[in-house]
Amino acid sequence: MSIQRFLLSAALAAALAAPLAPADAAPQIKGRQLSVQAADVQQYLSGGFPQTHDALGGLIELTVSNPQLTLPPGNRLDMAFDLALATAGGAPAPVGNVSLSSALRYDAGKQGFFLDQPTVDGFRPARAGAELDASTRELLNLWLADYARKQPVYRIDPAIAGLMGQVQVDSAAVENGRLVVNFNQDIEKLVPAGALTGE
Repeated sequence: MSIQRFLLSAALAAALAAPLAPADAAPQIKGRQLSVQAADVQQYLSGGFPQTHDALGGLIELTVSNPQLTLPPGNRLDMAFDLALATAGGAPAPVGNVSLSSALRYDAGKQGFFLDQPTVDGFRPARAGAELDASTRELLNLWLADYARKQPVYRIDPAIAGLMGQVQVDSAAVENGRLVVNFNQDIEKLVPAGALTGE
């Protein structure tokens, strides 16, 4: 297969991978840096929820839903989501809204941004007087640790990531309202514009 045909196939795969995404949904690549705007991260994130975490052999079920992401100034992202609890197969009962902040790591092998050492910063109860009790907090922390280890908040399209070859990651952070990963070499030369725009 010629290089031109390979690049065309990769660009087509990138376009087909997200047919409902807006035209600017692709990452921005400039020099050694790849960045993703908050709206695109939110769109990706929303597609992975709700999530359920079972405990005590399924006697208790924690449901996490409605994630809301913000990328404030600084090097951490903020996220809020709704919690609900169900016991013994019953219907989930709303617990409240939890807010957290987290640093980022970029896993080149999985081509995604992951939470790094997230911390729970706040809780807004679903009903007056409710609290985030110790057992619910423990369940939340277990889910959060598992989520941060296994699931990205945003994953680069494999067709685009494949064009970057074996470049090494220097750093990942939040900068100017975007998720940013810096590589050890110029990746703008490796990824043609057509692969990002679907042209």
